Amino acid sequence: MPSGLVALLDDVAAIAKAAAASIDDAAAMAKVAAASADDIGTAAARAGTKTAGVVIDDAAVTPSYVTGFSPARELPLIWRIAKGSFFNKLVILLPIAVLLGQFAPFLIPIILIIGGLFLSYEAAEKVLEWLKVDETNVHEEPAVAVGPEREEEMASGAIRTDLILSAEIMAIALSEVAEEVWWQQALVLALIGVAITVVVYGAVALIVKMDDIGLHLAKENTGATAAFGRGLVAFMPKLLTTISIVGTLAMAWVGGGLLVHNAAVLGWHGPEHWIEGAGHWLSAIAPAGLSGFVEWLVFAVLSGILGIAIGAIIAPIAHKLLHSSDHEEEQIA
Repeated sequence: MPSGLVALLDDVAAIAKAAAASIDDAAAMAKVAAASADDIGTAAARAGTKTAGVVIDDAAVTPSYVTGFSPARELPLIWRIAKGSFFNKLVILLPIAVLLGQFAPFLIPIILIIGGLFLSYEAAEKVLEWLKVDETNVHEEPAVAVGPEREEEMASGAIRTDLILSAEIMAIALSEVAEEVWWQQALVLALIGVAITVVVYGAVALIVKMDDIGLHLAKENTGATAAFGRGLVAFMPKLLTTISIVGTLAMAWVGGGLLVHNAAVLGWHGPEHWIEGAGHWLSAIAPAGLSGFVEWLVFAVLSGILGIAIGAIIAPIAHKLLHSSDHEEEQIA
């Protein structure tokens, strides 16, 4: 019996040691998992910051696709576009981005330069529209969009535009996690895709329905509540104008920044060094607490100016190509 008891106690001790080792292994794995989560969260935050300009532009563009529809059709149309955006990001672009990050990361700077050219072109187009008012359209009332065919057309156009902007978002995000393993890249891109889609289309839904909310408050109430409703209705055009301006400036800043940074990645460091040098010089003479902000602001402003300048060069070329294409289609018809 004593020898059997000793053997039993030895077995219990061995089991306890194994359990302790397992707990240590689990704790180590938990630490690794926590570190991975921190890395993923940090990468997602960096990528989200870099994509802010494109996100603002997305939020600024989308309300135009539901303008003219009856209030009852606005939210269903936004939801339809949002579902298309989820499909664009998670089904089409996510697998392509992960494969690109694993097998052809050298293409990422080139794709980002193409995206920077597109954003610069879009920003320059809007600036040129501001500078040159088309007198023939000043008094033209917007057409009232009704019927399922028109809704189908607007939804399809919005989803196509979203695909382009989503591709830029995913490419920018991918550049921030290019060194991570494939599953971390996929997780970060998926998180960013879902979060941005929810934020953008949630904001769009709120913006589109804000005037209806204001109108309801003005009709159903009196006094301060009705005055607030009327103020909300009057404020909406100003809000949409502000969003459009901010979106254009963000496009120019992000587009120019993509061109400058990725040109440096490909070996042309001149523009980036010049802009960074200007930022360092101005931040050095700025108050101590503002030096970081001044350096960022200088980079954003100079990148935006560069983006608009390059976009203004691209715009007439693009117009000529589009005009030639339309002319050929008319001749064929």
